[in-house]
Amino acid sequence: MRPADANRVIAAARGWLGTPYHDQASVKGVGCDCLGLARGIWREVVGTETLPVPPYSCDWGETGSSEVLADSAARVMIRIDPTDAGPGAVVLFRIRTAAIVKHVGVMTGADSFIHSYERLGVIEEPLTTAWRRRIAFAFLFPHPRKRKT
Repeated sequence: MRPADANRVIAAARGWLGTPYHDQASVKGVGCDCLGLARGIWREVVGTETLPVPPYSCDWGETGSSEVLADSAARVMIRIDPTDAGPGAVVLFRIRTAAIVKHVGVMTGADSFIHSYERLGVIEEPLTTAWRRRIAFAFLFPHPRKRKT
């Protein structure tokens, strides 16, 4: 599987800037959470979503030991080492040290990323040391498959 063009991923992500935060949503300009942002970028860059997203609560990542988000991403995306994550990479964050990953962002540069954050919506900001040390997994969007005619 080859990766999607990083510039296309970044352009798609930046098209979501300013979208308000809305839990479990994925509608550009209307509302999305961090997963909804990644899903929207997928639709723009790759095509139709391939995995169903079951309803989830705001605190879904506070309990349990199964890396649901990372395992699901690994089924449809290209996993890379987090230290190799650069522009266009999807990064998954551990908000608490012992917890599973539950936040998603897309790198737009070596030191910047876009994510949807409660109360702020979709923003682009520096990938500070505090954010960088929370990255647990990284993936690349796959290149879109050619459609059969």
